[in-house]
Amino acid sequence: MDKRLVEFIRTLRAAGVRISVAESYDAMRAVEQVGVYERGVFQSALRTTLVKEASDLPVFDYFFPLFFDTAAPPMFNMEQELTPDQQQMLRQALQSLAGNPQALQQLLQQLMRGRPFDQSQLEQLSQQIGLPNADAPSQQGYYQRLMLRALSMNELRELLDQLEAALQEAGMSEEAIEEVMAMLRANGEALREQIERFVGSQIARNMGENPPEKPDAQDLMHTPFRALSQEEVEALRDEVKRLAAKLRSRAALRQRRANDGVLDPKSTLRHNLRYGGTPIELQFRRRSLKPRLVLICDISTSMRYCAEFMLTLIYELQDQVAKARSFIFISDLHEISDYFKAMRPEAAVQEVLYRHPPGSYNTDLGRSLQTLFSEKLDALDSRTTVIVLGDGRNNYNDPRLDLAAEMRRRARRVLWFNPEPQYQWGTGDSDMLAYAPLASGVYQVANMAQLVEAIDRIMGDG
Repeated sequence: MDKRLVEFIRTLRAAGVRISVAESYDAMRAVEQVGVYERGVFQSALRTTLVKEASDLPVFDYFFPLFFDTAAPPMFNMEQELTPDQQQMLRQALQSLAGNPQALQQLLQQLMRGRPFDQSQLEQLSQQIGLPNADAPSQQGYYQRLMLRALSMNELRELLDQLEAALQEAGMSEEAIEEVMAMLRANGEALREQIERFVGSQIARNMGENPPEKPDAQDLMHTPFRALSQEEVEALRDEVKRLAAKLRSRAALRQRRANDGVLDPKSTLRHNLRYGGTPIELQFRRRSLKPRLVLICDISTSMRYCAEFMLTLIYELQDQVAKARSFIFISDLHEISDYFKAMRPEAAVQEVLYRHPPGSYNTDLGRSLQTLFSEKLDALDSRTTVIVLGDGRNNYNDPRLDLAAEMRRRARRVLWFNPEPQYQWGTGDSDMLAYAPLASGVYQVANMAQLVEAIDRIMGDG
């Protein structure tokens, strides 16, 4: 059991569940205390000690039966269930089906006797179909179909229909035929279930023995957001906290230096007039580097990952920000600041994206700016840095350049984060050539490295 438990934990890790050595030890101690005989208690003990996040529960529930419910399903031994007369009729019916391939005949005999597939038979067959190369749950259906075809299970249904007709010709009563066929079909389903469990458990073991290589973090930092796979997105999500800690350290160091201040000659001279102009008490000029931010993020399909990572990073740096208000838009503007007051940044971002899915509606920054000015104008003042995250594509709607200019006039500065390179500005439905002159600066943020650099520069000058 210890070996099986170690394989189970290794497979969960390969599937992306974070399990520490201490948690693995806790799971083994829990199993020692509760035992393995009560399946529900055993499963609950492992789930409690190994799973920390609700998002990992489906992974646990998928792999648990593959490791701990691997016994062959129960089957009927029909030689014990049928009367001698019924057995004789069944043998006669089987003889009438002698024209079928030998493999099908053997499979039918196996169904009658209620015998599961031999483990060595399944292992040998798995080698033939290449099952040792499978390393992902998504491949289970494919290899399962190969196993069923190799074992002639796909032709079984037609053979059972022929057998039912032969039993009717042999004179067996309808009630007896119904009973015989029900047992045969139940045994057939049990064999299918055995194959399903076998394929799933083999893939799970393959994953544990040969876990997929994690994407290289440095390569991912320079991979365009639009080119990221789901696995790479998950890897970058794991990197966000490390990146935020790095940015926080830089920002905190700059803030300490700002608090120390720089010598202010004019104030020093004025302050020391009472000493005849001798600079006895030096005066320093101090300034705060903590910015006041307003974030306006496009979360349409093409911008979603970029918006997710920017919002998460900014709110992970909340202690280095004087104040932040956040808005998202696709077809119209919505404020999301309250989400970050109630939840951790990564959870808040996922909740926002879940409640505002992409759809058939078109991106419309112009309309969103109109909503900002009509309903949220108090967010803009002369101390605020506005960051607009978007590609400037408005689906040929009115870009409301007048409001973009007014926003620049009201705010301390307006910075634009755009994942598209400059040569794409103005192509198709892009209004970026018109927006860019109205901004204080434009940063290209096509990948995580560029996004982190842009945020770091903003944090650096308050």
